[in-house]
Amino acid sequence: MISKFLSKLKSTLFKREVTSETPLKKEKKAAKSAKTKTKTKTKSKTKAINSKKNIETLTTLPGVGAKSAKALYEAGFKTTKAVIAADEKDLLAVSGVGINLVKKLKKLK
Repeated sequence: MISKFLSKLKSTLFKREVTSETPLKKEKKAAKSAKTKTKTKTKSKTKAINSKKNIETLTTLPGVGAKSAKALYEAGFKTTKAVIAADEKDLLAVSGVGINLVKKLKKLK
């Protein structure tokens, strides 16, 4: 990636075209990158949807609101079972989770 940048920079500075690849290879790479971008957008959309669903699922736990659910999800607790099975110290390490919430969650065990 850096070499491409440097070659573009050189071509801009010296006002000549740097042709390190044949035109056919460039077209193939452009087609591949377009397909990759489409797949990446689709994957990121599904990941975003899945994360929202998981966060909403975490809010079903007693005492867990939207902010603490998001904090738990980002800390690696993706499911309600993972939160319930987690150690108290691990839950307290998450910002936005206090001792009272941990006590409520431990009653569910």
